[in-house]
Order: sequence, then structure tokens, then C-alpha cells
Amino acid sequence: MTIHREGFKTIALSILIAGIINIVLSWLLGTTMLWLCLAVLFVSVFLVLFIISFFRIPNRKLTIDDKFIIAPADGKVVVIEEMHDNEYFKAKRLQISIFMSPANVHVNRNPISGEVVYSTYHPGKYLVAWHPKSSTENERHSVVLRNGSKEILVKQIAGALARRIINYLNIGDKVNQGKEMGFIKFGSRVDLLLPPGSKINVSMNQIVKGGVTIIGEL
Repeated sequence: MTIHREGFKTIALSILIAGIINIVLSWLLGTTMLWLCLAVLFVSVFLVLFIISFFRIPNRKLTIDDKFIIAPADGKVVVIEEMHDNEYFKAKRLQISIFMSPANVHVNRNPISGEVVYSTYHPGKYLVAWHPKSSTENERHSVVLRNGSKEILVKQIAGALARRIINYLNIGDKVNQGKEMGFIKFGSRVDLLLPPGSKINVSMNQIVKGGVTIIGEL
């Protein structure tokens, strides 16, 4: 396991703040309220370890196969439905949504190989990630990947806690399946918009792993 580069500053800052709080508290109350100092120390260590785990990149064998669409994120499948896309396709698409809790790995990966033909950031609200309108009203970043005649849209969506979406892709980039496309800090969701009639290999409430689980067939 390694730590994602997006976490270095956050982890360092959390350790610094926790250290200052514990040093000051120990200096002021160390002789009179030792139990409080120990309780704060325990909570501080727990929170720092949680933040470190949030930015983890676990070692895993990625699924690389051009026939398949691979999960772009870790989490739980919360939406499988046909919808009308007003952003890019202007037509019906099959939407697959993956909810990412704060405990999930938050690296986002390219579900297919191909060319980036659309990449746009949209400012917006911070509704809870499972809210039906979060796909269209929340802060989000949408990317369309083209592989031959097939195009799929990947949408990184901010949630109530996630206030920073990071996307590394630019129009014209050639990307490989399983490589990083971005990162979302502290919980959120990722939507996939697939061609209507696509064969889907996952079901509602299924737990998926980014870069590993086969979502459907391209």
C-alpha cells in the first residue's frame, strides 16, 4: 500500500494540528486532568490514522481488457437506470452510479482506454451524494472517453463532505484503462453514462472495486 500524492499536505497538516493540540493540552492540564489529555491523544491518533487511510492506494491486480468497462471507483452501486443526458449526448443513456463512503479508496480510474473528447468542470451544490439531483446539481467534473465508435461519460460528483474534485485529464489525451483519472476528497460518487442497451455485469447495492470489477461490456 502507498499514499496518494494528493494526501501529503493534508496528512502533514493534520499531524501538525494534532501535535499542537496535544502539546498545549498536556502543558496546561497534564498534572490535573491526565485522563482528558489521554482521551484527546487517543482521538487525535485515531483521526490522523483515518485521514492517512483515506489517501491509501492498495496493491491490487487491475482488470485490463478492452472488451469490458471497469469500475472507475470503489464503493456501492446505488443507481442502475435509463436517463436522458442533457450535458453531452443529448439523448438517452444507461446510468450506473457508485457511491463512495469516506472509508472507501478514493482514487478514480479510467474505465476504458481511449481518447478524451470532453472534459468539463461544473460548479454546483453539495447535496448528499445519494440524492437523485446530485448528478446534475452538485459540483462535478465530466469526462467523455471515446474508444472506436463507442463513447462513455464518467462524472465525478462532490457530496456533502467532498469539497474538492481533482481531475487529471485534458481533451485530446490518450488514456489507458485502469490508470488514474482523478481523485475526490472525503466521500462522493461517480456516475457512468453508457450507451443504451449496454450489457451490465453488476447489480444494485453490489460492492465494487475501482480498476477491478467489470461493470459491463463495451
